[in-house]
Amino acid sequence: MYREAHEAADVVARQFAANDSVVTALAESLRAQPPRFIVTCARGSSDHAAAYAKYVFETQLGIVTASVSPSVTSVYAAPQQWEGALFIAISQSGKSPDLVRNAQAAKLAGARVVAMVNVEDSPLAAIADTVIPLHAGPERSVAATKSYIAALAAVLHLCARWHGDRALVDSLHALPDALRAGWDADWSALSDGLVDAHNLFVVGRGFGFGIALEAALKFKETCGLHAEAFSAAEVKHGPMALVGPHFPVLCFAQDDDTLASTLAVADEFRKRGAQVFVAAPGMQGAGMLPVLAGLPALCTPLLIIQSFYRAASELALRRGFNPDVPPHLNKVTETV
Repeated sequence: MYREAHEAADVVARQFAANDSVVTALAESLRAQPPRFIVTCARGSSDHAAAYAKYVFETQLGIVTASVSPSVTSVYAAPQQWEGALFIAISQSGKSPDLVRNAQAAKLAGARVVAMVNVEDSPLAAIADTVIPLHAGPERSVAATKSYIAALAAVLHLCARWHGDRALVDSLHALPDALRAGWDADWSALSDGLVDAHNLFVVGRGFGFGIALEAALKFKETCGLHAEAFSAAEVKHGPMALVGPHFPVLCFAQDDDTLASTLAVADEFRKRGAQVFVAAPGMQGAGMLPVLAGLPALCTPLLIIQSFYRAASELALRRGFNPDVPPHLNKVTETV
């Protein structure tokens, strides 16, 4: 896990260079004939990348984006009205039967199918109208790291070309070096502070909500630590009642219109005596985890999750777990 997460910057640089022609061509086609809506389909970490995609596409392109439940098609066989939709399936292996069946159903229903997939000769890739390879290379750790960051990067790349945002396109060139800086950021306070923890909230909002989901999953599968992810808005609707003295909370924030509300939630937790960690660009002080500033807010989740993966790997070892081989889990989960 440690080694593969460390490779993420090189993976993203390789992906951007290799995929630019196919992504640009797809973006031009989508501008010429915009989809009625966007449907994402994924499981696990890939679905957390889809959560990021929802906020990216809806805020930058103004196109409604929703995550489909694979079981609606793969188990219930319920026909869907996807004519004129863009169907984006995200997967590391590209072989889970439910995702493949959903992609087949989407194509039959008149959707345009795009596969963001790491294994280019997979069944999912064979069905897709367009394949955007993740170029993460072999990933042997059960816990996905570089392939997750690669999926976020693929979403960002497509959005930048589709939207035609020159500043965002330029930021893609700076992202690999920023990811390297993220890897070197000192998040030891997090691994030190959670060695003896039993429960944890991970809070994010907007572009950062998907990585909150991802971090909560990684705490569970690699560290044996029960963690739940919440939006900085939704956590106030009930879950906040659990937060009291010494309860750990990890907040992810990016420098956009969600920043003030996320920091306000963190402050409220602190007033209750909670153990609060905040990762936000350029912010320093007690409980603050360093995050590089200067890139667009859409890029910040990639930098935060890169730093988090290193801290999670270290925390797992300190808690007596092997982060590469979580108990009872397999690298490829084939759901139906």
